[in-house]
Amino acid sequence: MRAGAARLGVEAMRERTCALVVIGNEILSGKVQDSNAWFAATELRKAGVALMRVVTIPDEIPTIAGEVAYCSKNFDFVLTSGGVGPTHDDVTMDGVAAAFNRMLIVHPVLEALIRKHFAGSVNKAGLKMATVPEGVILHEAGDIRFPTVQIENVYVLPGIPQLFEAKLAALITRFKTDPYYLRIIYTSATEGLIAEHLDACMIEFPALMLGSYPRIGSPEYRVKLTLESKDAEYLERAFRFLVGLLPADAVVKTE
Repeated sequence: MRAGAARLGVEAMRERTCALVVIGNEILSGKVQDSNAWFAATELRKAGVALMRVVTIPDEIPTIAGEVAYCSKNFDFVLTSGGVGPTHDDVTMDGVAAAFNRMLIVHPVLEALIRKHFAGSVNKAGLKMATVPEGVILHEAGDIRFPTVQIENVYVLPGIPQLFEAKLAALITRFKTDPYYLRIIYTSATEGLIAEHLDACMIEFPALMLGSYPRIGSPEYRVKLTLESKDAEYLERAFRFLVGLLPADAVVKTE
């Protein structure tokens, strides 16, 4: 069976898409280096989820509302990162509420957690962290006592990497779908020398996800090729086809 004939089978694999909205003036101004996007991309890929959009936006309610509304409509689910603390610039909940035309309320469960945490000395800043859009769902967050807030298909996560990572790890089983399978080819040839072979592979295997990544100054290899598919058999045939096209002396190693 030719690769094209197998395309329907590949496309029938379950595909879930995600967008990540990173919120924070500190990221845009270079005061803080974001690591949450890389972590999310890695963990979602392991779960078989395609991270299709990553956008970094300022702490502005209308901007947050517009981006969250857009992503919610266009992707299966959305993660937000940042802007959920007690200070004046933490306005993510306001933006998410505006995205869905919801009122902000003090959630009784979150309020109880806040009051317990502050041991009877709750102030306005503390209660701000218990203020969420009306109608949210709360999810256990692993070892972290404060649950993750979900509204519609949007999950609101903190920006602090340790908290973001722990909360996403606690959620990831909710998102899992058919996994991606991966093969890698390392070559000593430049992209210019192998581009025609990559084109030929994509013509033969149009549903393949094929990436080409040059590395400058490495004595080990010049280009790393990644081949991915949710269909393991389809991937193996594409892998063998491409290896057969490449000059034998150009293939350094495969994984």
